[in-house]
Amino acid sequence: MKRNIKIFPDGTKVEYNQGKFDAWCVYFIRANGQKIAPKDVQYFIRFQQLASKYGATTIYQDFVVIYAKTDYKINEMILNNITQLAAKYQDDALTIDKLFTIIYAGMVAEENKEKAILKKRIKRLGMHQVLMENLPPNMAANFSRGKSWRELDKECKLRGF
Repeated sequence: MKRNIKIFPDGTKVEYNQGKFDAWCVYFIRANGQKIAPKDVQYFIRFQQLASKYGATTIYQDFVVIYAKTDYKINEMILNNITQLAAKYQDDALTIDKLFTIIYAGMVAEENKEKAILKKRIKRLGMHQVLMENLPPNMAANFSRGKSWRELDKECKLRGF
């Protein structure tokens, strides 16, 4: 069941729709209708590129503001707050708005996954690794593979979340 999350000024949008496992798959739809399910590694790469321009700490702190407000449902106030946060990135404001919206939708999806124990913290772990630890995006995106939730929980706690 398709659920719109946000439509951007350039006609692109973010929505939930059925994926391989559940109806919480995040899709980015281009203005021409092309539908893409963004992978963690893709937006981690973009965040890391933008960090070289705006500073990793700045982007990470803005992410944490969004993270702190995220729960199990999409909130219009948070979506508006993302757009406001993104405005300070000037020429990249729309790109940042899209990226933060995608990862926000991903965190909400994690909060709704039945068997997920770490919930949204798994996204924060990846963002911390990419932005604060300068881990290559591919390594951060695949860090959790083969690890138990207890190992990942410990990694999150070591980083203070």
